[in-house]
Amino acid sequence: MSSALERKTTVGIIQTGRVGGSLGVKYGEYPDMFISLFKGEPFEYRIYPAIDGILPRHPLECDAWVITGSKHAVYEPHDWISPLEAFVRKLIVSGQPAVGICFGHQLMAQAMGGKVEKFPGGWNIGRMTLLDLLNKQEARLHFTHMDQVMEPPPNAELILTADNCLFGGFKYSPTCLSIQAHPELTLPFMVDLINQRRGVQLTTEHADDALASLAGPNDYDIYGQWIADILKGERRI
Repeated sequence: MSSALERKTTVGIIQTGRVGGSLGVKYGEYPDMFISLFKGEPFEYRIYPAIDGILPRHPLECDAWVITGSKHAVYEPHDWISPLEAFVRKLIVSGQPAVGICFGHQLMAQAMGGKVEKFPGGWNIGRMTLLDLLNKQEARLHFTHMDQVMEPPPNAELILTADNCLFGGFKYSPTCLSIQAHPELTLPFMVDLINQRRGVQLTTEHADDALASLAGPNDYDIYGQWIADILKGERRI
C-alpha cells in the first residue's frame, strides 16, 4: 500500500475498444479494469479514448502508458489506428514505461513491422499456459482473442510463447513490452464472457472446454504486480 506522501505516477490509458453491453455495465470498461488491477498503487490516470479519435500528442504527457484490448482488429481501416501507430513508435524510443495488452500487443507489433492476422486455429479463450522466457517460469493467464501476431517485428525480443500463441509477448526496450494475455480480466468476467459467446462465436464444446480451463491456478495477480512495477519505474525488463 502506498503512503499518502508518495509521488503519484500518471498512467495514460489508451482505450482502443469498449466492452459494452451487459458485460460493460456489470464490470466496467477497459480503463476501469486496469484501475481495479492496479488498486493500491500510487497511480493517477488520464484516459485517452483512441476509438473516438482522442490520442496523446507526446509520450511525455504521462509518466507511463497502457494500451488496452479491443474487439477491433489492428488491420481494420479505422482513422485512429495509423496515428496511434505513429505514437507507439515515438513511445518505444522515449524511454517512458509502456505496456500493450492484447489489441495493444498486436498494434505495437504492427507499428514496429510485424504482421497480425486471424489465427487459423480460431479462438484462444479461457486460461492458457505460456512459457515466460524472461522470468523463466510458466505464465498461466486469461486469453480471449482470434487475431494474433503471426510474424514478429524486427528487433523485438520474444518473452512469452505457447504452441497456439507463438508470439505471446515482446520486449521492445528495458521499459516497454507487450503481451497477448489479459491480466486485467477477472475470473467472473471470463465466465460471463464465455457463456455469452456460447453458441454465437463458440461451439458448446469449445465453451465447455474454456470454462473448464478456468478452474486451474492463475497468475494474473503476479503479472498485474509485475506490470505495475514496470509502470512505476521500479523494474526494468
